[in-house]
Amino acid sequence: MDISINWLNQYLSPGDVTPDEADDILTEAGLPIESRTELPSGDVILDVEVTSNRVDCLGHVGIAREIAAARHAKTQRRLVLPALEEPAPGAPIGDGLTLDNRVPDRCPLFTARLIRGVKVGPSPEWLKTAIESFGQRSISNVVDVTNYITLELGNPCHVFDHKKLAGGALVVREATEGEKVNTLYAGEHALRTSDLVVADTERPQSLAGVIGGHDSQVDESTTDVVFEMATWDPVTVRNTGRRLNIRTDAAFRFERGIDPRTIDYAARRAIQLICEVSGGELAEGVLSQGRPLPGDHAVEVRPSRVAQVLGAELDADLIASLLGPLGIRCETQGRGPLRCTVPPHRSHDLTREIDLIEEIARARSLGEVAMKEKLEIAIHAPQRDEHLRSECARTLASLGFFETVTFSFTSPKKAACFLPQGQATVSVDDNRRKAEPTLRPSVLLGLLGCRKANADARNSVPGGIRLFETASTFAQRPGTTETIERRSLALLADVDFIGKKPTLDDTQRAVRVVRAAIDELARACFGPDARIRVEPGRPDHAGFDTDAHARVLVEHAGSRTELGVFGVISPDALANDDLDRPAVGADLHLDVLTCAPVPKTTVEALPQFPGIERDLSLILPESSAWASVADLVDACDLERSVGSDLVSVYRGKQVGEGKKSVTVRVRFRDEHRTLRHEEVDPQMDRLAERAKAELGAEIRV
Repeated sequence: MDISINWLNQYLSPGDVTPDEADDILTEAGLPIESRTELPSGDVILDVEVTSNRVDCLGHVGIAREIAAARHAKTQRRLVLPALEEPAPGAPIGDGLTLDNRVPDRCPLFTARLIRGVKVGPSPEWLKTAIESFGQRSISNVVDVTNYITLELGNPCHVFDHKKLAGGALVVREATEGEKVNTLYAGEHALRTSDLVVADTERPQSLAGVIGGHDSQVDESTTDVVFEMATWDPVTVRNTGRRLNIRTDAAFRFERGIDPRTIDYAARRAIQLICEVSGGELAEGVLSQGRPLPGDHAVEVRPSRVAQVLGAELDADLIASLLGPLGIRCETQGRGPLRCTVPPHRSHDLTREIDLIEEIARARSLGEVAMKEKLEIAIHAPQRDEHLRSECARTLASLGFFETVTFSFTSPKKAACFLPQGQATVSVDDNRRKAEPTLRPSVLLGLLGCRKANADARNSVPGGIRLFETASTFAQRPGTTETIERRSLALLADVDFIGKKPTLDDTQRAVRVVRAAIDELARACFGPDARIRVEPGRPDHAGFDTDAHARVLVEHAGSRTELGVFGVISPDALANDDLDRPAVGADLHLDVLTCAPVPKTTVEALPQFPGIERDLSLILPESSAWASVADLVDACDLERSVGSDLVSVYRGKQVGEGKKSVTVRVRFRDEHRTLRHEEVDPQMDRLAERAKAELGAEIRV
């Protein structure tokens, strides 16, 4: 924000601030100076670094208030606001102008005044000098006043030629799809329904909050002027300006939020100056529509908390004297906290006690905050979710997976491949991200891109490259701005093979690698008793192969929770990254893993006696899942059984077409003696019989 020292001193008493003093004061108040420019006139322009929450400092009066508040006890410097002199009113405004604000939720307040009989011409010297000192071109006396008010008070405003408004009306409304507006200097633009316009009865006359219209601009032929000052929804202004690539001083301020309670004074000040420089007559009355004005907001400040944060004991009277010059009215409540009423120009910024404490620190000077020679810290164990994230990374690294950090943006084509049904992508302006403007809906997109980079570099490891990453994914509800964001843990493993193309066994091996990794993740987070259940089904996006995809659920302590999905990556997804090697991927809900209940860990002595392992090969239909076999082993409740595992899956002529041989290994042990084989034969016979009866299995010998 550029500030003129000569202009600044108009609002201070005494008005004797030098450039060096202003530099020191503003820097100590947290508003550092980025550059200084000396003008031939002897004036000095300071470029003040204003943070996005300080819209009140985007005008000379706001900066003057900061200087008056700083070192107030020493300088007794006061803020002097311009005096208002109401012009004599003429005929009622309703005789020549009507207003219809149809969008009060997005235009909280719109005001319009009518000035008749203006004489548009060159600006007086004082106004021309003020405008040109900031590198702006003086246009005319009436238009220059609107720019002057923006620089003085930070309230953007606009003027229309009354005769160019069809029907003598102003209509604040949403644009219709494809409707066009001809702007002052940014050309003609087609609009969307998300844009707001100020129109007459026929067409848009300005792009609300962004830029005025060419067709109703004030020129030398203008005799009657409609003066408008309003406040707009910051998100609407920001989205419209960015989409159309239009940046203006007005939009810069509206994007940061302007309180509607500041409009009345600023508008009256502007009208006074327009009548003064153009000789116009103000119509009686003001057209004003919108929502009810917000009430005052009060925040309680505890002196004890101030002392705790700032490291200095400040009594209530001193706190009030520091906040008062900033426009914050303080009331004592006995020995209780101070009740501090936030002024309208700071309503978007000061909402909590800590915000007021920051103001106290700034008014007192940030240089007064005590600095300790040593910083006291307390050591705590990592939070549970952080610990489990580290545990997930450690587990996957031990299984040969490499962790990646990839970019959150991707191309629309790649994003569409992994976009779940019923969701839409989230994108930024194409001009900002060019080829990759879309936020990824799946972390697998980043892993595939990383795999492509390794393929181009001809990097490889025995068994194939395995990657994982924890990151956020983004989507939104179609037709809304509701964002769907979730944290994901994605895995990607090569299908390793020898020859020209992989066999079914090669693919199955890669599937088992990813499945085993998911099993280990579940045990690491939920405990050793956790079990993974895989339910085959069609994916809800095109990133996975429709015939090789499944939901993953984790069973623990009698409950079942959906953990995510995994499967073979589809040919289309591989083709998007020009990958010729098949891969298996998983997309897991990170929050399910990191919010898992604390597992109960027990320690047992190593067994003193050897156990017996018995294998049983079952010929089953191809559609049979391993979970059905595992459930059957559990349901049999075999005596002395201490667990079971999948050994292998075989397909071939020996078992027949459409079938497979699944070998399950059951482990037996007795804690007090060595088992004999004949003692487990009955259990294995019972398991075989139930497999025949309940699974339709044949026993392979």
